[in-house]
Amino acid sequence: MHVHAHPDDESSKGAASTAMYVDQGADVHVVTCTGGERGSILNPRMERPDVLENMTEIRRAEMDAAREILGITQHWLGFVDSGWPDGDPKPPLPEGCFGLVPVEEAAEPLVRLIREVRPHVVTTYDERGGYPHPDHVMCHRVTVAAFEAAGDPDAYPDAGEPWTPQKLYYHHGFNRPRTQAIHDALLERGLESPWAERLEKWVPEPDWDARITTKVPCGDYFEVRDRALLAHATQIDPDGHWFAIPMDLQRAVWPTEDFERVVDTTGAPLPEDDLFVGVRADAVAEVGSQPRG
Repeated sequence: MHVHAHPDDESSKGAASTAMYVDQGADVHVVTCTGGERGSILNPRMERPDVLENMTEIRRAEMDAAREILGITQHWLGFVDSGWPDGDPKPPLPEGCFGLVPVEEAAEPLVRLIREVRPHVVTTYDERGGYPHPDHVMCHRVTVAAFEAAGDPDAYPDAGEPWTPQKLYYHHGFNRPRTQAIHDALLERGLESPWAERLEKWVPEPDWDARITTKVPCGDYFEVRDRALLAHATQIDPDGHWFAIPMDLQRAVWPTEDFERVVDTTGAPLPEDDLFVGVRADAVAEVGSQPRG
C-alpha cells in the first residue's frame, strides 16, 4: 500500500517498482489523500479555461488513467488539497484543507483501509514530505500514525479488525547521489543536464543519503512509469525535465527506485533489493497468493 498526497504522486514516486510488483502478481493499493484540487497547471498545453474550471473532475480522470496503466487499486481519502503556500512570509493554509485536519482525525479512514486491505508493506514520504508541501508533510504524519494505530485493538475500535503491516518505507527517489550520477553521465555524453542549476543549490547531506536502505531494480518498467506520468496531463509537461534523460542512460546509471526501511518485523537483513524481503514466504503461506500490498 502506497500512501500519497495528490493524484500524480503515485506516478512520480515509485511507479516503476509498483508496475513491476503488479506484474509479479502483487495486489498493490494506492491511497490518495486529496483530490489535488489546488494543484497548479504545469503543462502549457493544458492552460485553458475549461481545465481551470474543472480541475477536480480532470484530476480524477487523470488518476483513473494512471491507475489503469499501473494496474493498481486506488482509494481516495477525500481530503481537500491545501495548495502550495506562496510568498514570504507564507500565507495561512485555506480553511478546511488537509494540512489543517487534526492527525488523529485524518488517520481514521486510513486505519480503516489498512485493516480492510491488510497490506504487508506500506510506503509514504519521509518527515520532510519529500519536499515541503504541507500535504506531503501531513501525508507522512497521517501514514505513520495510521500504521502504528492499525494493529492496536484499543485505537479506532469501530474501524475494523486490527492489522499490523510488517514493513514501513519512506520514498527517497529524488536523492542527490542519483541526481548527481545522472547529471554527470549526461555531461559525459555531451548532453545538456536539466539538473545543473538544482545541483548547484543542493547542499550535500551524506547522513541523509545514508538513510537509503533498499534499492529496488525496476529499470525494465521505466516506460510504464513514464506512461503513468503522462496520464497526469495537467501536471506533467511532456517536453519537461521528466523526459529529458535518455532511457538507456537511466537504466545504465541508476536502474533502481530507492527507499528507506523505517519499520520491520521480519528480521530481513539490510541492505535490501526488494520491499518484500522477509515477507514473501509468510504472505504466500498466509493468504495463498503473492503479497497483497
